[in-house]
Amino acid sequence: MSLSDYLIIPEWPAPANVRALQTTRLGGVSIAPYASLNLGSHVGDAPLSVARNRHLLGSLLPSEPIWLEQVHGTVVADADRASCLTVADACIARRSVCVVMTADCLPVLLCDRQGSVVGAAHAGWKGLAAGVIEATVQAMEVAPQEMIAWLGPAISREAFEVGEEVRAAFVETDPEAAVAFMPGRPGKYLADIYRLARLRLNALGITQIYGGEYCTYGDPDRFFSYRRDGVTGRQGTFIWLENNSR
Repeated sequence: MSLSDYLIIPEWPAPANVRALQTTRLGGVSIAPYASLNLGSHVGDAPLSVARNRHLLGSLLPSEPIWLEQVHGTVVADADRASCLTVADACIARRSVCVVMTADCLPVLLCDRQGSVVGAAHAGWKGLAAGVIEATVQAMEVAPQEMIAWLGPAISREAFEVGEEVRAAFVETDPEAAVAFMPGRPGKYLADIYRLARLRLNALGITQIYGGEYCTYGDPDRFFSYRRDGVTGRQGTFIWLENNSR
C-alpha cells in the first residue's frame, strides 16, 4: 500500500480549490514508540526519520508546509509570510500550506465558501478555552457566516477525563459549555472536546461543521495518542488552496 492509502480526506462541502488531508500513524518509517508516520520533530524521534516522513508527504502537497512550534496558545501565523518553527497554534493562508500536529488535541480546519482563504487550528483544551478558534476566524478576515469547518481526529469524551479546573475554564465564560461535561469519578468530568469546539464555532456564526467522528485514544492502530501512550508521535492535518501555493 502507498502512503495515500492511509490518509483521511475530509468529507465536507469545501470549494473545489480547497484541498485538505489528515495523516494517520501509518505509512512512515519511524520505529516504536513513534511507528510509523510521526511528523513531530519535538517528541524524541530520530530526526532523520521525521525528515523522511515529512518528505514522503511531498508528492501529495504543492509546497513545503509551514511547520509551527505549538505551545497551546492562541497566536495565529500567516503562513504566506511566516517561516517554519514560528511559535503559534494556528495558521491561515491564501498561497501556502497550513498544518497543525496533534495526538489527542483537536485539529480544526476552516475555509470560506468562496475558496479565498483557509485556516488550521491546534485546539487542545487550553487553546480552545483561551480562544484559538476565535483568533483563527478573526485572522481569516472573512465573515464567519461564510465559513465551514471540519473537525479532525481527537480524543473522545469517553476517554477524556479532566478536573474541575478544565470545566471551570469553559463554563465561567459560557455557561452553555456545561453540556459538554459529564460527571465521572469524584471531582472529575468526561469532556467532549468536539462539542466544545462546535459551541465555539456556533457562537461565531459558523453552523456548517463536519467531522468529529474519530477517537485518537481508542484507535491505537490508526492514531497517536499522548493520553494513551505518553511517548508517541504526532499526526498532521493539512489544508491549502489549489493553484495558489507558492
